Amino acid sequence: MTTVTVDPGRCTAYGICVGIHPDVFAIPPGSPAAIVTRDVLTDDDVEDVREAVRACPAQALTLVED
Repeated sequence: MTTVTVDPGRCTAYGICVGIHPDVFAIPPGSPAAIVTRDVLTDDDVEDVREAVRACPAQALTLVED
């Protein structure tokens, strides 16, 4: 099982993750941080989520792969 988390203390809602994979990340209106919209990632999601983790300027994303 592969999951991703957002550290709300680090996230500054740049939205890069949402731009890379809007099916997994979102920034609700008025929210100061991005959220993850899926509990478990599919195999098809993983490469794009890895890219989002690398691209996050706040280093607020963590990918956990089993």
